[in-house]
Amino acid sequence: MSWILASLLSAFFLGCYDLSTKAAVRDNAVLPVLFFANLCSATLWLGAMAAEAWRPGTLPAVFVVAPLSGAQHAQLLLKSAIVAAAWTLSYFAVKQLPVSLAAPIRATGPVWTLLGALLMLGERPSWLQALGVAVTLGSFFGLSAAGAREGVHFHRNRWVWLLVGGTLINAVSALYDKFLLGRQGFSAATVQAWFSIYLALLFLPLAIGWKRRWWPRQEFHWRWSIGAMSLGLLVADFVYFGALRDPDALVSLVSSFRRGSTLVAFAGGVLLFGESNWRQKLPAVVGIVIGIVLTVLG
Repeated sequence: MSWILASLLSAFFLGCYDLSTKAAVRDNAVLPVLFFANLCSATLWLGAMAAEAWRPGTLPAVFVVAPLSGAQHAQLLLKSAIVAAAWTLSYFAVKQLPVSLAAPIRATGPVWTLLGALLMLGERPSWLQALGVAVTLGSFFGLSAAGAREGVHFHRNRWVWLLVGGTLINAVSALYDKFLLGRQGFSAATVQAWFSIYLALLFLPLAIGWKRRWWPRQEFHWRWSIGAMSLGLLVADFVYFGALRDPDALVSLVSSFRRGSTLVAFAGGVLLFGESNWRQKLPAVVGIVIGIVLTVLG
């Protein structure tokens, strides 16, 4: 599969993941959702690793998790810590914001990834890519105006700032992914398996704190959307990591393709959750997608 096709497939499943996330955290405690979603993923990978250890050759080569050194485990633990910080900010924000606003905000991630790739990886955008960044930023401000019409004022809404913070940290994660998969030679299965296991371990103390009522908290309700979150992200990330392993893949373009997920999430927010003012938001969402397309064409 080409890295472009893999990126588009990842975008579709990432949009499904965004919708499942909104359904899971809506009127629900966030920290247990984070823990159980990652526990589902970790359990699947631990089962696959146990099956391969018991009978080598059980799994297709693409799903085999390679043995790692202590230093390599530390690298993947760092990846999990970065994502844990991003998700903690983003999940609390997604719980409070309409998904038709949250998904486009998160879709601006490729802009920050592109800027990081410029500074840290030596990638150089064309004029079309630069135009795509400008269109995306302009559309973000248009989305801000649309959000203000339904009472979400970007400049003073703490949930928007939490989501922006999570998006920026995710951009750092995307750059680190390219380093791990493109330069360090980790396989997609190895990164995803240990990333999922370490995430579950990182969220475990927070889940225990929630259970023991160390702070005021909301009640938790198990929903099948938590399992759907886990499955959607597993598929989205697996094909995404595979794309990044391609030596011809640019992290800025892979991230741009991947954020086409905003179309899936936006449509789902309107159709499944009945979110209002979608006509006012639509031009800004289309603008973000155009910005992504310009970045890709460049």
